[in-house]
Amino acid sequence: MKVREKVSVITLGCSKNIVDSERLLRQLQVNDVDIRKDPNTADVVIINTCGFIEAAKEESVNTILSAVANKREGKIKKVFVAGCLSTRYKDELKNEIPEVDFYFGTEDYENILKELGGELKYNLLGERLMTTPSHTAYLKISEGCDHPCSFCAIPIMRGKHKSKPIDDLVRETEFLAANHTKELIIIAQDTTDYGKDLYNKKNLPELIDRLSQVNGIEWIRLMYAYPSRFPSGLIEEIANNDKVCKYIDIPLQHISDNILKSMRRGITSKQTRDLLNNLKSRIPGLTLRTTLIVGYPGESEKEFEELCNFVEEIRFDRIGTFTYSLEENTTAYPLADPVPEKVKKERQGILMELQKNISSSKNKELVGKELKVLVEHQEGDYYVGRSYRDAPEVDGEVLIPIKNNRLNFGNFYNTIVYDFNEYDVFARKII
Repeated sequence: MKVREKVSVITLGCSKNIVDSERLLRQLQVNDVDIRKDPNTADVVIINTCGFIEAAKEESVNTILSAVANKREGKIKKVFVAGCLSTRYKDELKNEIPEVDFYFGTEDYENILKELGGELKYNLLGERLMTTPSHTAYLKISEGCDHPCSFCAIPIMRGKHKSKPIDDLVRETEFLAANHTKELIIIAQDTTDYGKDLYNKKNLPELIDRLSQVNGIEWIRLMYAYPSRFPSGLIEEIANNDKVCKYIDIPLQHISDNILKSMRRGITSKQTRDLLNNLKSRIPGLTLRTTLIVGYPGESEKEFEELCNFVEEIRFDRIGTFTYSLEENTTAYPLADPVPEKVKKERQGILMELQKNISSSKNKELVGKELKVLVEHQEGDYYVGRSYRDAPEVDGEVLIPIKNNRLNFGNFYNTIVYDFNEYDVFARKII
């Protein structure tokens, strides 16, 4: 580049967007761009947007409007908008916010670089400039989704499922490990569909095995595992591979057969229970995380009560809840949004209160037990870390007193749990 542009990338939404931004940042870096963490010090601001649900769309639009206001005041020169919202609503956004200089789709690195006077380095597409702590990295193993879930707009924005070749993912993991990554978090719109388009079979177990052989990787964590047609061999790989955290994030969304059928999830209540019981019986010490939707069209008090009973029955280690968001061009859109927002919020609160009690009880069971902890930062009088039971950002933490300890961020330590609260545990380093 003839002139070093000062560029800042703002990332909104999920961990998949984080990976996209990190790949873009690496391309900007090798094109000699002056990358700024603070967008207020940049000439060009690139906003990687989310368009998944109403709240995320609102955050994305507000961030765009804020950047446009800064451009109008002369604080920045250009605003680029990329990602899911830009893909889904490009024409509408152009009409509503014409002050944006360019709108790009997801992973549109080549055109973004072109507008900045640079060029895409194809041989470096597996490299990233990390925005997470270096010891933890997300690995996006595929793009898009083939499932027909009625409430979900992801296929509209991300397209059909496309797996990345195993060899490419191994090279990316080697790059991450060389840059001090110890925990690899496997992500995709659906991780359990991995490989079906490239290898004519769901090939996640082989991928995990290959990744676990990369020197430096100590933990592999599995997120976004779709419950329908769970791959054969994956349970055995998780149970027997010492580098794989005994942890699965498996978004179930609901348990009522009526709701599951309307959601087009491809699984029944009985099949869901059979899968969960199989997972728990074959993977000792398994931590189960799920996400649930409340207020889906047709969810009566009966279906919601069934969902609450299910949460109490299975006793998930972690849950996240969403209130139903009516999304254009999804198959559930004609069902409208009959459950009042107030009722949705009440149901969400009831579920989270149930889970708080379950989480507290499970944390109590950990007192006196040993946990391997990855220490990340310090807060007040404690080092803050995570055990195999805890994914970053969404789960609990392990708090270790600073007094009489000197621990290094990004290192593992053996600890023993001595206290707990609803979501976190307190532990001492084992001398």
